Amino acid sequence: MYKYNAIDRQLINERVEQFRDQVKRWQSGELTSDEFRPLRLQNGLYVQRHAPMLRVAVPYAMMSSTQLRKLGFIARTYDRGYGHFTTRHNMQFNWPQIEDCPDILAHLAEVEMHAIQTSGNCIRNVTTDQFAGVAADEVIDPRPLAEIIRQWSTFHPEFAFLPRKFKIAISGTKEDRAVTWFHDIGLHLQQQDGEIGFRVIVGGGLGRTPIRGQIVREFLPWQHILTYCEAILRVYNRFGRRDNAYKARIKILLQALGVEEFARLVEDDWAHLKDGPATLTQTEFDRVAAHFTAPAYAGDVDEGAFADRLHSEKAFARWVDRNTHPHKVAGYAAVTLSLKQHGVAPGDITAEQMEAVADLADRYSFGELRISHEQNVILADVRKSDLHAVWQAAKAAGLATPNIGLLTGIICCPGGDFCDLANAKSIPIANAIQARFDDLDYLFDIGEVDLNISGCMNACGHHHVGHIGVLGVDKNDAEFYQVTLGGRQGNDARLGKVIGPSFSAGEMPDVIDKIIKVYIEHRHADERFLDTFDRIGIDPFKNRVYEGRAHGKAKVAELEAA
Repeated sequence: MYKYNAIDRQLINERVEQFRDQVKRWQSGELTSDEFRPLRLQNGLYVQRHAPMLRVAVPYAMMSSTQLRKLGFIARTYDRGYGHFTTRHNMQFNWPQIEDCPDILAHLAEVEMHAIQTSGNCIRNVTTDQFAGVAADEVIDPRPLAEIIRQWSTFHPEFAFLPRKFKIAISGTKEDRAVTWFHDIGLHLQQQDGEIGFRVIVGGGLGRTPIRGQIVREFLPWQHILTYCEAILRVYNRFGRRDNAYKARIKILLQALGVEEFARLVEDDWAHLKDGPATLTQTEFDRVAAHFTAPAYAGDVDEGAFADRLHSEKAFARWVDRNTHPHKVAGYAAVTLSLKQHGVAPGDITAEQMEAVADLADRYSFGELRISHEQNVILADVRKSDLHAVWQAAKAAGLATPNIGLLTGIICCPGGDFCDLANAKSIPIANAIQARFDDLDYLFDIGEVDLNISGCMNACGHHHVGHIGVLGVDKNDAEFYQVTLGGRQGNDARLGKVIGPSFSAGEMPDVIDKIIKVYIEHRHADERFLDTFDRIGIDPFKNRVYEGRAHGKAKVAELEAA
């Protein structure tokens, strides 16, 4: 993974001291709260419902064991003993004191981490596939180019005050696992006639106005990625709305202009940048790529004992089936440590668990780990002969729930328990659904189902792209939940469809149960939930969910007519 050089360290340390001074000036009254707000946001510090929240960047999902131990130390020393991993590879601390944040940032700097540009109207954390570099279906490793984009975008003076926040995701695999179609810029690495380049997608996003992005360039040689992204951002900075925060994202601009006109404006701007100083060279690529060399994999890995364990231990076999993933090197697997233990807020991890994961990474995965879009932790390079030992240690730490890709492996934002913007709580709904589906045999029989929950229209839980999506809404100061079906990420990314009027919190476990039962009753052999949904449509699910509900059909008809 990338290591800071002397310039990097100097920049981060100076930024810490700068913020320390800004906090002191705010405390003394020299800076008003309004003047301090953009300064704290530039350093990842929000003020939430009950306390400040500090968001720490984990660029393109990669982290060392040393860094995770430092996060554990911060959680124990400055927070309440835990942190929360988000859908964009960040860690959030929900209870720090503002006056402690300069010290926290100094601790982060010691291990080459920071919170810069994790908030505010700027280019946010660059994300990619959690299996980058090891995925069996990888075409091109996206990490060197993700790091180059990170270096280019951090502290970029022209893009520090954009109309709204801006998110970039890169995929280098055959199957997109980085949700690229729903980012402001989505980049697909590909090869064309022996040349490496990008398919460039612009204008995707979830939130209040969910839109799938559109292709503005089918193939862009990799050397031009910075200048082309710069042209896109210059067009956005120039024409994006600043009078209405709800209409300020680039997706709204692209819809207003149309993709052809938007692409023309980008190409016109790029004509002034192409082949300029920001054009990448092979030397620069090689310099960064040298940080992402493969670890010293073992030669022949004995899988005999591993195979025996699979046959003799059902629980272990289940975990391997759900929580391990194909690796490009024979004899190895990538392991997902589940942060979806039933009864625990999805994505939360305690200081003790952070230290346990760091120990596992050191012992079994070359001291590195990843954070997934699904809010789990990945050990990317585990020998299959070590999987049983990893499973046992993960079980002891509460990190071995075999529910990756299953109904209870829920993506969930912090919701109304923490977030100032939320209309409703998310965590209690996730916990109630997990409690209802606590039978592993039944979960495995149901098969692959993505359930995503957001507490408000900002869609931090990515409910729009869940096979089943749940959105918290406010109705006359009461918390209700709207349900969507059929959303999905991947190459065939789609938005889910609303099934009808919203439900109370108490109804949600029954609603999910009815949806699952319709699927089980109608599925053909080997059909996944999405296969059945695509075949039979939304009506059977809708009819079952509202069956017996007072005036249910009338309400559905009223909604559809509106």
